[in-house]
Amino acid sequence: MADDYAFPKGELMRGKKGLVMGVANHNSIAWGIASQLAAQGAEMAFTYQGEELERRVRPLAESIGVKTLIPADVTDDASMDKAFEIIEQEFGTLDFVVHSVAFANKNELKGSFVDNTTREGFLLAMNISAFSFVDVAKRASKIMPNGGSLITMTYLGSERTIPNYNTMGVAKAALEASTRYIARDLGPKGIRANAISAGAMRTLALAGISGGRGMIAQGRAFSAMKEDTSMEGVAGCALWLASDLGKSTTGEVVHVDAGFHMMGMPDAEEA
Repeated sequence: MADDYAFPKGELMRGKKGLVMGVANHNSIAWGIASQLAAQGAEMAFTYQGEELERRVRPLAESIGVKTLIPADVTDDASMDKAFEIIEQEFGTLDFVVHSVAFANKNELKGSFVDNTTREGFLLAMNISAFSFVDVAKRASKIMPNGGSLITMTYLGSERTIPNYNTMGVAKAALEASTRYIARDLGPKGIRANAISAGAMRTLALAGISGGRGMIAQGRAFSAMKEDTSMEGVAGCALWLASDLGKSTTGEVVHVDAGFHMMGMPDAEEA
């Protein structure tokens, strides 16, 4: 598992301590990012929710030297209080946070947004996918005395309608707006907040969307580069934003999707 992403070793993150939220398995974007940060010398803690996820995450964490695994439910204040208490005890201060947490009910990720979205499902998606980043930023900023970097994950469905993305697209739009407000509020403390808008990739999140696998093929066919979004590219962007190379960059949504986001329409022979 440690060799899933063989990133070159370096020193760019040596001495940096951070929190990665959202590692689910070896295909998750959070895992790809964590692997890159570890290769550059970062010390990290992972959060997980529930025993099943812990069983998946622990071997991954151990394979890159992550010793601190913390249970955390982003919908529960007491759980988050405890999680950040442990982080402060273990690390003292933080330099970066990678937030890769999102959820919407599967039955709302298909068909009509208007007809299938429920009040309960809408609020749940907003709570987990958008508000959780606000809450994490509030907590993490208290233990970032030397400034730092907050990174979250989004997708193009926040900007444009994507079939079946529905409630998640609206939640991601709120997440991106929240990122800008977080960047404004925490900027004077030297804390940067940015979002990475990755193209469709083979993750558990994509599997939960009706027709999700087809999004990968379409993304490749209609992208400027005619290639899949690579984990190396997404992880490299996160490395830039988390490291000192990312200084002066805040409040941004950085697209890493082989140029899919900027295409107006496919070439005639591709349509």
